[in-house]
Amino acid sequence: MFIKRCREFSIPLIAGVVLAVVWANLAPESYHHIVHTPIIGEHINLHWLVNDVFMVFFFAIAGVEIVNSLSPGGALNPVRKAVTPLMATAGGVVGPVVVFFILNSVMGSPEYSNGWGITTATDIALAWLLARIIFGANHPAVSFLLLLAVVDDGIGLAIIAIFYSDPSCPTEPFWLIMVIFAIFIAYIFKKKGILSYWPYILIAGTISWIGMYNSHLHPALSLIFIIPFLPSAGESVPSHSAHGVDDAVCCSALSKFEEQVSPFVDFGLLFFGLTNAGVEFAAISSLTWIILIAIVLGKTAGISLFTYLALLLQFKLPEGMNKRDVIMAGLIGGMGLTVALFVAGAAFSDLNIQGSAKMGALFTAGVFIIAFLFSKTLGIKKIR
Repeated sequence: MFIKRCREFSIPLIAGVVLAVVWANLAPESYHHIVHTPIIGEHINLHWLVNDVFMVFFFAIAGVEIVNSLSPGGALNPVRKAVTPLMATAGGVVGPVVVFFILNSVMGSPEYSNGWGITTATDIALAWLLARIIFGANHPAVSFLLLLAVVDDGIGLAIIAIFYSDPSCPTEPFWLIMVIFAIFIAYIFKKKGILSYWPYILIAGTISWIGMYNSHLHPALSLIFIIPFLPSAGESVPSHSAHGVDDAVCCSALSKFEEQVSPFVDFGLLFFGLTNAGVEFAAISSLTWIILIAIVLGKTAGISLFTYLALLLQFKLPEGMNKRDVIMAGLIGGMGLTVALFVAGAAFSDLNIQGSAKMGALFTAGVFIIAFLFSKTLGIKKIR
C-alpha cells in the first residue's frame, strides 16, 4: 500500500525536487560535483544519464497514455477529439510568450528578451500528478492535459534546438533519417506480428535514440515515435508456463510495457527531480516575476482561449469534460518547474540572469496550492 501511494502521488519526484533545492543551497559544491562530474568519458554524468536516457522511458509511458486515449473507447477517440487539445497546446505556447513580451516591455529589460522560450514549458510529471489529484485518474481532462503537455514539451525541445542551439553543436537534420528508419522497422515488426515489446524498444528505439542524439535534438522523445506501433488491446502475447506450455496471455504488449516499466519510471523520477531542480536561491529580479506570471497567467489564458476557439470551430471537448475543466487544465499547465529550469539553462549564459529566471520557474511550483484551492471554487468534480 505504501509503495502504491508513493507512485500515485509522485512522492519520489517531489522528494527529489525538495532534496535538490535544499542540497544545492546548503552545499552547492558537493551537489554540482555529484550531478555534473563525468562518470564515463567527458560527457556522461548523472545529469546526462537521467535527462538523455531515463527520461526516454518517462516520455514513452506518457506516449502509452496518449495511444490509449486515441484508441477506440478512449477519451480522445475519434481523432477529431484530439484537435481541441492540440489547439489548446498552441494557446499554451502563444499565450505565455505574448504575456512575457508585454511584461518585459513594462518592467523588464532588453537583456531578458531571450527568456521567452522558458515560458512555453510544462512540467509533464508534476502537471500529470496534479491533474490526477484534482480531476481523478479516470477524468478525461487528465488525457487532455497529458497530450497537451507532451506536445508542448516537444515544441519546447524544438525551440531549444532552433533558438537556443549551441553554436559548437548545431542541429544536423541528416541524422533524422535514422528516426524515420526506426519508425519503418517498428512498422515491419508490427506487420510481421511480433507481439513482444522488447524488439520494438531495444532495436527500433535504440536506432531512434541514436538519430535524435546525433542530430543534436533532445533524445528524450525517441520512443514517442515507436510506442504507437506496439501491439495494443485485442492482441495477445505468448508466454511460457513453468511446465513449458504456451499460454495465451490476454494482455497486449502496450499494456505489458506500461505495467512493467511504470514502477521503474515512477521511482526513477526521484533522480530527475534531484538532477534538475538544484537551484541556488539567487537574487530575485524583475525577470523572476516576469517568468512566473507569464507561465502561470499566460498558460491559463492561452489554453482556455484557444480551446474556446476550437469549440467555436465546432470541435468537441472529450466527453465528460466542460469549460470549467478547461480553465483548471490551463492553470495546471502553468506548472513549468523542472522543464522550465532546463530551458532557462539554455536561454541565458549570464549566471546571474539565469539564476533569476530559474527562480521564476521554481516559483511555479506554487500552482500546486493555487490549483487545489481554485478547484474548490470552480466546483471541479473528481472522477476516481
